[in-house]
Amino acid sequence: MSASSFLKALKAEGLTVVQVGDWRDHNRDHKGPWGPVHGVMIHHTATRGSARTVEICREGYEGLPGPLCHGVITKDGRVHLVGYGRANHAGPGDDDVLRAVIAEKGLPRDNESNTDGNRHFYGFECENLGDGDDPWPAEQLEAIERAAAAVCRHHGWNERSVIGHLEWQPGKVDPRGFTMASMRERIRDRLK
Repeated sequence: MSASSFLKALKAEGLTVVQVGDWRDHNRDHKGPWGPVHGVMIHHTATRGSARTVEICREGYEGLPGPLCHGVITKDGRVHLVGYGRANHAGPGDDDVLRAVIAEKGLPRDNESNTDGNRHFYGFECENLGDGDDPWPAEQLEAIERAAAAVCRHHGWNERSVIGHLEWQPGKVDPRGFTMASMRERIRDRLK
């Protein structure tokens, strides 16, 4: 999917999209390949404040340069595009999980980190403290559902191509505050 097709798919799914700077060419492609891409990964940011969150996800921070995802989904349900191509969001994860995503089957427990996830996943960072108490507004959850469905629809994938970071890499907890099983149900229903 080209950057233009990505933008078009998100808008066609009814999302409000904010294009941030040169997002189409902002990537980490010089650090390794992007693709083949097999799924969508959902994260929480552990940050507060939409403007600051978008800036961090675009620029990164010391030790982890941006972009840290492809789109930032803020609490108001808008998707801010900050990069396209390889992004520093998934890190290393479990090859058994990747095989399950490709096959669109149930996920095994992630128990190793031996595969480059930045190569194989679109990433959406979602503004939330990730403490289990910070609320997930209905418009934000709907935007997560719509964004993941847009990518799946373009590629002909089903909801099993969407995972949380916590299902990919041992020790990760994001997204915290809703279950990926419930989000996959929403995505499945939207794709029908």
